[in-house]
Amino acid sequence: MIQVRKTDERGHAKHGWLESYHTFSFANYYDPRFTGFRDLLVINEDRVQAGKGFGKHPHKDMEIISYVIEGELEHKDSMGSGSVIRPGDVQRMSAGRGVVHSEFNHSKENQVHFLQIWITPKEVGIQPSYEEKRFEDEEKKNRLRVIVSPSGEEGSLRVHQDAKLYSALLDEGKEVSYEIDSARFSWVQVIRGAIELNGIVLNQGDGAAISGENRLKLVAKQVAEVLLFDLP
Repeated sequence: MIQVRKTDERGHAKHGWLESYHTFSFANYYDPRFTGFRDLLVINEDRVQAGKGFGKHPHKDMEIISYVIEGELEHKDSMGSGSVIRPGDVQRMSAGRGVVHSEFNHSKENQVHFLQIWITPKEVGIQPSYEEKRFEDEEKKNRLRVIVSPSGEEGSLRVHQDAKLYSALLDEGKEVSYEIDSARFSWVQVIRGAIELNGIVLNQGDGAAISGENRLKLVAKQVAEVLLFDLP
């Protein structure tokens, strides 16, 4: 079964310095039909204006992944981690028993466009940690590249949950397939372009909740960037 979450049905918040689209219920946006999917709790598509950002704020017992689409995102936290990530970079912060962090647009001229993703952890109260890695376009070209996994396979970032996240950059007409146990679940999120997922068209910003499927076939209707989650 595939349930489509259309881009224009998402929650929308605009605060001047920030424009955000919420795939799932978040902050002041609530939709009882979309309060997360399995252990995937948040997918926020954020655009932050130059020099602006999220000041210091706390998190606890959450796996937080930032995926930059455009621009430069500056991260600082109470663990002493600090960096600027750009398109191709992915960061994972395990909030564990508690961490304080900030996320700002590093540029004074251009906006930063990124996805903020939250996954609930398998264990609570763990030691907070931070990790980041760059995945070059060539690694994702017309293939599903694992970028997050519980074991850190293929050099991916480690997440404290039985979940995997794949990224793909697809040329028009190209296809990739993913075999999955029908007892598990998937979420597909289109970042750019358009794809056909098992015969269903998904456009930029669309997502799809998938259950009871053994094989996923993604065909690019135009040049596309896609995320695929494999969830327990």
